[in-house]
Amino acid sequence: MSSSVSSAATVKHLIMSSLKFCANLNFMFLESPNLLERFTLAKKAGFNAVEVGFPYTHSIEELVKVKEATGLKQVLINVFVGDVTKGELGFAAIPGQEDAFQASVLKAVNYAKALDCKLIHVMSGAVAQPSEENHNIYEQNIRWATQVFEKESIVGLIEPINQRTVPNYYMSSYGRAIDLVKKINSPSMRIMLDVFHLQQLQGNLTCNIESLVSAGLVGHVQIAQVPLRGEPDTSGEIDHAYLFSLLSKINYNGWVGLEYKPTNGTVAGLKWVENMGLKL
Repeated sequence: MSSSVSSAATVKHLIMSSLKFCANLNFMFLESPNLLERFTLAKKAGFNAVEVGFPYTHSIEELVKVKEATGLKQVLINVFVGDVTKGELGFAAIPGQEDAFQASVLKAVNYAKALDCKLIHVMSGAVAQPSEENHNIYEQNIRWATQVFEKESIVGLIEPINQRTVPNYYMSSYGRAIDLVKKINSPSMRIMLDVFHLQQLQGNLTCNIESLVSAGLVGHVQIAQVPLRGEPDTSGEIDHAYLFSLLSKINYNGWVGLEYKPTNGTVAGLKWVENMGLKL
């Protein structure tokens, strides 16, 4: 190998190694049925940070205790979404549920402050056939949440989610999400760019990621392979080595959440990190 090729490879490695990965504990380390134990497993596997979409099965005190014991950074939580067994996926776009929505946001803020977590994903709820009423109440609720987040130095996130994965999920449009974030025009409301969903909703990943990040609209990135939601090195539509290089090139400096389903055990599946010249 020539010295120039070797130097290029070294530079690429140094750039990509600047990416920061956090384990999603509602998808990874499910070898343990206990969420609190997954913090310990993530730390043993080499992670420095985690995200937990649904922390409300445990008290604030329990979560703070395990977070402090492991020394892990809590990057992200979701708002309380209600009873998922009844199909509830949040209240933001549901007329008549304003009180439930506000309570869900305030509950999330209490958890986030105790955990020193700066990102909260505001889930929209399920709506079979969205109407203008849904659009209006969603904007009203997101504006209210933004004001709360501004006071607490927290960034709220809205995430376009494809309806093949989550049927009837209201916020399933990047166009609508972009328009709303621009309209609200606050650093306390941003888009959660989950590449798994972006690929299925929009495709054209390079152009879309570059434009969203460069416009300052992205507050957090998540990844998983399409269509089976496995590790980055599993077979599918996305070239994650290229994706990581792209994120580095455009100077994305936030966390990358690993919201994938391990195919043959969480720890065994982490071989992609070293194989791609990265680190946790």
